[in-house]
Amino acid sequence: MNILKLALRGLMRNRRRSLVTLLAIALGFSAIALFAGYTHNVYDGMARGAIHSEMLGHLTLSKRGMRKEGKLDPQRYLLTANEVAAITGLLKDEPHVEMIAPRLALSGLVSNGRASTIFIAEGIEPTAMERLQRDVLNEREKQSGLYDNLMKHLDPAHSEVVELSEGLVEMLHLSIGGQAAVLVNTLSGQANALDISVGHSFNTGNAGSNDKFAFVSLALAQSLLDAEGRADRLTILLDDMLQTGAMRARLSEKLRAAGFDIEIMTWQELSDFYNQVHGMFDMIFGFIFSIVLTVVVMSVANSMGMTVVERTREIGTLRAIGLKRKGVVRLFTAESMLLTLIGCTVGLLITLGVRWGINLANISYTPPNSASPVPLLVDMDYWRILFTFALMGAVGTLAAYLPARRAANQAIIDALGHV
Repeated sequence: MNILKLALRGLMRNRRRSLVTLLAIALGFSAIALFAGYTHNVYDGMARGAIHSEMLGHLTLSKRGMRKEGKLDPQRYLLTANEVAAITGLLKDEPHVEMIAPRLALSGLVSNGRASTIFIAEGIEPTAMERLQRDVLNEREKQSGLYDNLMKHLDPAHSEVVELSEGLVEMLHLSIGGQAAVLVNTLSGQANALDISVGHSFNTGNAGSNDKFAFVSLALAQSLLDAEGRADRLTILLDDMLQTGAMRARLSEKLRAAGFDIEIMTWQELSDFYNQVHGMFDMIFGFIFSIVLTVVVMSVANSMGMTVVERTREIGTLRAIGLKRKGVVRLFTAESMLLTLIGCTVGLLITLGVRWGINLANISYTPPNSASPVPLLVDMDYWRILFTFALMGAVGTLAAYLPARRAANQAIIDALGHV
């Protein structure tokens, strides 16, 4: 306790220098904490977007080879109606499994009678679509109203009613309730055409797919491909995202034991956008963290170096009255540690205040390659805040070790005679 009291008194001797160093630590800490909170919110939003908005679910089950060889020979790798029923029966009562939805992808041409363009569609049951999108937004995003046009809805009573992306509707000059025709190849290679109605338009959230994407009922997709009862994959929705890895291993083992040659992929493996953005932000965070940490270390080292030089005679006096070299080093490292911890605490308070202001301001922006604005929100990334607090405290403490050790090793006579 005496060491801490002496350390606090030492900091108060040159208040201006201590205050400047403390502010450098506090602002650096708050900058790291705020950016960590922003990236945490971005990761959370992208995860919910991949699982619910992109409707990947938590797990995707398909026959082994469907993702590669199945593109050239889809009929061979489709799940039959009996296989879909058997797998659903095996897995529906598993813990954490909320829903198992068969899916069927297709592509072809869509025409308004005068012009045609390509489209990519997902066949899914209307009730499964509603359930997958139920948790796409958090409460703050629901209140912002920015994502209303991202929601998709299919009519369970009318399989011919489809959802078209906004760019596709605009390109073909279609209107809600308007008629169009789609042309696709069946599994056997024959052409098949059907009339459709535009039930609703939606924004994919991605500029690259907003002019070619569609959602259709599973029954319509099976009819167009002449694949009655079949599906190319099963989307599994869990009640807890943290259970994704464990449930993947559990379900894979159960299906292998039942004789199914199945591969299960997680939403993280399927969402290239999430992985790319996550990697980019991690690299940016590491770069910012390195710069801020360097500035903080240099500030603390400079401040403590000047303090040690100015108090060389005091060090000589302390040594003369019996304080050991280790005691001198401990005193100055305690000052540095106290300065760093106080700075980090002030930085945490700044973070809380700035975060509150940002979240209250209802700021929105449009990210790159996005077709709609998103709210600017900052979370509390407690793990990174704790890591930053601990690392800054340790590095700030060590920054005073070398100058204090050098001063403590001086001869007492030389220290007392220092000018």
